[in-house]
Amino acid sequence: MKTYDAVIAGGGLIGASIALELAARGLRVAILDRQDPGREASWAAAGMLSPAADLVDFPPLAPLSKASAAMYPSFIAEVENLSGSKTGYRMCGAVEAFFGIAAGQERDARVASIRSFGLEAETVSIEKFRQFAPALSAGIEAAAVLPTEAVVTPRDLMQAMLAACRNQRADIFPGCAVQRVRQRRGCVAGVETETGDIAAEIVIIAAGSFSSLIPGLQGYAPTSPVRGQMMALRHPGPAISYTLRSERGYVVPRSDGLVVAGSTLEHTGFAKEVTTEGLQQILEAAIELASNLASAQVRDTWSGLRPDTPDHLPILGGCEINGLIFATGHYRNGILLAPITARVIGELVLHKKPSLDLSAFSPLRFSGKANNTDTLPDRSKSPLEGVPS
Repeated sequence: MKTYDAVIAGGGLIGASIALELAARGLRVAILDRQDPGREASWAAAGMLSPAADLVDFPPLAPLSKASAAMYPSFIAEVENLSGSKTGYRMCGAVEAFFGIAAGQERDARVASIRSFGLEAETVSIEKFRQFAPALSAGIEAAAVLPTEAVVTPRDLMQAMLAACRNQRADIFPGCAVQRVRQRRGCVAGVETETGDIAAEIVIIAAGSFSSLIPGLQGYAPTSPVRGQMMALRHPGPAISYTLRSERGYVVPRSDGLVVAGSTLEHTGFAKEVTTEGLQQILEAAIELASNLASAQVRDTWSGLRPDTPDHLPILGGCEINGLIFATGHYRNGILLAPITARVIGELVLHKKPSLDLSAFSPLRFSGKANNTDTLPDRSKSPLEGVPS
């Protein structure tokens, strides 16, 4: 039987980031994925690194989002250095567009809200901004500028992350779904998989939408899939070098000249079809933002499954089963929150108090049990003893 210090169920960006964090600390780490790692939500994402996007609707995300965005430059530098690969990361800024007679008031309220979270946002007259952003549609009545927002190419980042993990001696097992978490006297003992048992005293559940399908974990990780359809476009005219978004959709630039447009929010189970209705919705929103996209070439279409939770907040932390830790349910923010998730989960594994308060994200909040998961109980004989912190 193979034995590791930590086994991670799920090989997307969240799971791989945690694996890299732990492997860098000298732990023996295994990543188990039901298919090829990185081929679910991470592969389908647009790559916006926007800490402001969801804060109005989900204020508890603010500390995580801000901390993770601040970590991204060093996070990317480490991954690119360890892998020798580029990730498409760049700080290009974002423009939020507003339409209609109340556009100016809506823009001002939005800017005030973003600033209240300690993030940068600017109001610029639409006439002045069009001098620098000629791609903006004529129908836009007001715009807010978020100058410090960044983008990354998720598929490039995912491949670089997996290469970095391998170079740090983490083992990666594709086609190896976790069927059950093994326990012994209230402590994790490892996992059962389709190809055999693996022993470990730490098991981290980072399987996204599929976390709830692992027997016995539904009460801690009631994740569900929310389909998002996407498309890649190549357009004529002035290049779009910044993220554009509105209430209806977004357009994200890629370093290769393509733009990615999205997205839908569909509760369709685990079906990942692309539909004409979904693509029409995306195109209408994209053309409303940048009218020259009406003549763009459609270069690719796809869909992915966001891992949602009942309150739309991530699930982070331990539970009453010693050694069982959750890092799942990141919904629309998995790419953004990867660095901070890796840090706080690494701190839990090493029996350190997390850098941020995780109480709002506890897996115990769904069961009504005690909500104290900031630390994990020490064991008398832990494989983590002596691991450098």
